[in-house]
Amino acid sequence: MSNNVTRHIPNFVTCLNLFSGCIACLMAFHAEYRLAFFFILLSALFDFLDGMLARLLKAYSPIGKDLDSLADNVSFGAAPAFIAFSLLAQADYPAFLEKTTNILPYAGFLISVFSALRLAKFNNDNRQTSSFIGLPVPANALFWGALATSTDGLRICGCFNAVCLLLLVLLFSCLLIAEIPMFSLKFKNLKWSDNKTRFLFLAVCIPLLAFLQFTGFAAIIVWYILLSILTAKKKG
Repeated sequence: MSNNVTRHIPNFVTCLNLFSGCIACLMAFHAEYRLAFFFILLSALFDFLDGMLARLLKAYSPIGKDLDSLADNVSFGAAPAFIAFSLLAQADYPAFLEKTTNILPYAGFLISVFSALRLAKFNNDNRQTSSFIGLPVPANALFWGALATSTDGLRICGCFNAVCLLLLVLLFSCLLIAEIPMFSLKFKNLKWSDNKTRFLFLAVCIPLLAFLQFTGFAAIIVWYILLSILTAKKKG
């Protein structure tokens, strides 16, 4: 009886990820960006826990794998896509794009499409057992959630522009499926020699969060991408 219960625990946590992701989508649609970001963070926590519980309880199943991908594409694919749509709908448009103000925001949903491609690729790529090829979908979602919480700052620096936002959508969509090796944050041990990149990454994350708070998550994802590219070049 206990085995029948425990094998469903990881899937239950995955469903919490999905539930939280649905709320994030709704909050993003209503431009409640802080709440949207909060529920994306909550989904990321559930996404971490379901994998950990599956390993601890040895409760692996094909259904769990499929359910995890479906939940991730809502929480980390649809939710940031809704954020991008909402930001593009509110952005400042240059004169040559004024006639596209009712159409261009839908480009934000490219994030959901490329997130689905990223997840399908991950599920069928044997190279991604201990690291990643392309930007992980939770990282992409955290970037957009954090970016949206700093819309006032974007307006001040002049980046709250439809062209800038559209370029970010295209860039991060490409990063999701790019053949760029990106390191995982999973520690197998605490040896410096085996985890230099991870320790360096975390050392920079602390001041970024301390000084920038929620907006720091966007800077952290940019730092993660840059560090992945730099370390990949060194290995190459």
